[in-house]
Amino acid sequence: MNPISQSADLVTALLMGLAGAGHCLMMCGGIASAMGINTKPYHVWLYNLGRVSSYMIIGALVGGAIGFFAPEGGYTTVILRWLAVIFLLLLGLYFTGWFAGLVYLEKAASPVWRKVQPFAAQLRNKPGIFATFFAGTLWGWLPCGMVYSALSWAALSGSASGGALTMAAFGLGTLPAMVAAGHFSQFLHNFLRAQGVRTAMGVLLIIYALWSLLTLLKPFFQ
Repeated sequence: MNPISQSADLVTALLMGLAGAGHCLMMCGGIASAMGINTKPYHVWLYNLGRVSSYMIIGALVGGAIGFFAPEGGYTTVILRWLAVIFLLLLGLYFTGWFAGLVYLEKAASPVWRKVQPFAAQLRNKPGIFATFFAGTLWGWLPCGMVYSALSWAALSGSASGGALTMAAFGLGTLPAMVAAGHFSQFLHNFLRAQGVRTAMGVLLIIYALWSLLTLLKPFFQ
């Protein structure tokens, strides 16, 4: 992949994580808050390290699979980029509440998550750094439309290392909100969860998706 394109994709993944702060808090904020209350402060960081580690593993699997079954080529790259832009647009619509198509993906993965969740909950309630870390790794598999959207950008890398790096950037973007939820600032927690903030972030993602869409369409008009 072109180094410039790869850097742009990493920045996109990071922005997706930052923009999805309110969604992260709705999905996982309660867990992070409980860990901040019931455990030592550094456990919040261990939990989130485990969560981001799972994102990187999933990204490596997706990127590696694409690289193995569909090596980089003209058609493969174009199709994957179209898919990534569509997912970005769906994510923006998801945040705004204008279209909840990504919910269907979350529901599709729910049966598997219901089997994993009890183990994650048990580990979360156990003392010790390893239990906390592995609880985070399990919660990283929570069905989440935002994660699925980020994975579409990880697929663009076409390699296990590139996919892991993309999801690391995404996970880094989610850290401020999740760490804040675990440590302090109820005001920040409420602010990021406000629908107005979610709508604003969603609109920004929609604008970026439309701009990316125009970039993809440009060759057809030259």
